[in-house]
Amino acid sequence: MKNLSALSKYIALISIISISIWVGSYLTRLFLIYQLFEGPDLILRPYINDENITGILTTILPVIVVHFISYIIFVITSLLFVITSKVNFRNNGWLFIMAVITLILTPFEAYLMTIDYKVITSLTSNIFDSKLILSLLIERIKVLGSFPIVAMLSYISFFYFIIFQPLTKKS
Repeated sequence: MKNLSALSKYIALISIISISIWVGSYLTRLFLIYQLFEGPDLILRPYINDENITGILTTILPVIVVHFISYIIFVITSLLFVITSKVNFRNNGWLFIMAVITLILTPFEAYLMTIDYKVITSLTSNIFDSKLILSLLIERIKVLGSFPIVAMLSYISFFYFIIFQPLTKKS
């Protein structure tokens, strides 16, 4: 890992920054969207009505967009880092674990991002249908259940792997 090119280090930096932004925006998004609903039935809170739902959903839009874009940047730069650095996974087990976690979770995130894309297009289009957007948000919450929590814990563990680099063979 010490003999990385300047390009590989730059790509790694972009990857670390993008996953940091993604984790922050993901947590923010979860907290904001769960505040709209109450109970396991996901019923809108009493203070949310037809007059203020447009403002609330429009306020959440930047968090969804940042979440969407930063994950795409993270996946692309992570892949580019593995290709350009030519790091041996046998000597760097921590990097292998991170790559496997990313590969396993990416299809699930891609599916959830299709729902996010529908939300983004609905919020930015001229035809604003709050019932459609709320149904998409509810679908996103219900479709994979506790997956966001597992994904967050997995991606937060990346910071541990980057700092301490366990399972590294000394040459």
